[in-house]
Amino acid sequence: MYTLGINAVYHDSAAALVRDGVVIAAAEDERFTHVKHAKRPVPFSTWQLPFDAIDACLKEAGITLAQVDHVAYSYDPACFPDMPARTPETIALPLDPTRAQIESNASPWDPLFLAYVTNAKAQLLDGAPHHLRKRFAGVDREHGFAWHYVEHHLAHEASAFLACPFDDTAVLTMDGRGENVTTSLGEFRNGIYKRLTQVELPHSLGLLYEAVTGWLGFLHSSDEYKVMALASFGEPRYLDDFREILQYRGDGHYTVADPRLVERFGAPRERGGPLEQRHFDIAASLQRALEETVLKMAQWLRDATDLRALSMAGGVALNCVMNSVLRDHGPFDEVWVQPAAGDAGTALGAALWTDYRLRSADLQRTTERTTERTTGPAERRWRMEHAFLGPAFDDQTIEDFLRWSRTPYRRLDNVAEQAAQLLADGKVIGWYQGRSEFGPRALGARSILASPVDAGMQAKLNEIKDREDFRPVAPVVLEECADQWFVNARRAPFMLFVFDVQPDKAERIPAVRHVDGTARVQTVNRDQHALYYDLIAAFGKRTGVPVLVNTSFNTRGEPMVNSPRDALESFWTSPLDALVIGPFLVLKDGGSAATQTGARP
Repeated sequence: MYTLGINAVYHDSAAALVRDGVVIAAAEDERFTHVKHAKRPVPFSTWQLPFDAIDACLKEAGITLAQVDHVAYSYDPACFPDMPARTPETIALPLDPTRAQIESNASPWDPLFLAYVTNAKAQLLDGAPHHLRKRFAGVDREHGFAWHYVEHHLAHEASAFLACPFDDTAVLTMDGRGENVTTSLGEFRNGIYKRLTQVELPHSLGLLYEAVTGWLGFLHSSDEYKVMALASFGEPRYLDDFREILQYRGDGHYTVADPRLVERFGAPRERGGPLEQRHFDIAASLQRALEETVLKMAQWLRDATDLRALSMAGGVALNCVMNSVLRDHGPFDEVWVQPAAGDAGTALGAALWTDYRLRSADLQRTTERTTERTTGPAERRWRMEHAFLGPAFDDQTIEDFLRWSRTPYRRLDNVAEQAAQLLADGKVIGWYQGRSEFGPRALGARSILASPVDAGMQAKLNEIKDREDFRPVAPVVLEECADQWFVNARRAPFMLFVFDVQPDKAERIPAVRHVDGTARVQTVNRDQHALYYDLIAAFGKRTGVPVLVNTSFNTRGEPMVNSPRDALESFWTSPLDALVIGPFLVLKDGGSAATQTGARP
């Protein structure tokens, strides 16, 4: 049974494909379209299903849309609070909203939005771009795939409890909004999910963080991670203000008052304008208030469930500083965060949940027809050990493109050893290997890598990527060495937690040590990505430092590279020193390191 999951609402359009409980592929549409976060605001353009991401998932499985049994869409229009008794099939489809409705943009519940959501199935059947249409053709409109709407937060929840490493887990999801819900708390126990409580609009941790992000001169729904980094430079001098705005009310609930940011803090910072101490302090105050509230919710959830493990998703769960406070000071023994915690992950969650629910129903029907006794729902057949779920390009495809583009290159005899020498020599390399990452973090498939030994490397990388000076860069470390370099470090394959740099190692890896003494760490073992592991190990043998700087392979305003063409374009339009793409090496200066090949294949 194939189940296709789709997210195409708000931002981070994505697709995921599950076969009988096992994830085959997952991809974000921005990697194909180059529209970062895949946001297409109405009325200036149109929302669109993630056709390229869907195509990539189907291609990975070697199937067409006609072979898909179920499609799960991670948003449920029947949850619209003004229509409690109506089903998606009976919702009116007003395709001609008034000008006032469009210009006000007061709510996503305008007629155009609702029409888009309820017409999604028809769009999937009829809307594929010409160059992809072959893979979308041939669906039997009467007896083809079944269509399922899945609540936005249920999709977030399922992306956590059906992917996490725990058998039983408490579940906490937090984001800006999904339908009318912003926060959800529940438990997954003995294979059954039970939702305990939810927080509804207008109270939203995500929307509050977005509002402050915009006030600080950054892009909301995009640059919240910059505010988190900014907070490290400040003190929570405005904490009382944010405690007035954000108040925990007990029983897992909080309220958010109108922040009135201009009234409280004055005129907002202009985008690109100078950063003042008060900006740092406001970011620090917001961050502290968020951490306090989440700790209180987590305590309530632990008391309500008596479970030792917590799994999280939703865009707020990408706040790795908050995650680390919860890990170190919260009531749970273990905390796991979905690496695609943002809305892209709802495509994965919708597919996993629909598959799990249907397999459980089939199991129940089988039990009713036989004397065989079964216990509980369907078996979980997959856990998220890594995030390398996107497309890959084989060596021949890469070499054909290098030849076609007349790019000087040479094939390496030992990729890990020779790339490690480049890094030990102080080179900054684009690293393009295997299947791409699902989620916002570069984890060793589409990365820019460098040595952490040079204290100036952070500034150099920020210059290469045209990023703000205050932005830190992250380390990747061999899993077995992690606690030698970072205090109490444990397995962290998705770069979603920070750890303090060990005091006796701080001077050896200055490039990855943030101003507050922490680093956002990725650990890697050989089972997750063998070549990436071997590269770090080879660098460690040369330098005594089994740590590299790892940042996403992209430049400002662009998503992470996806295709060989993307990688080459990013390489030639930035000051990178080298590109290691599959087994091939490309250098800026050509010379003896490359063999000129210019013939079109």
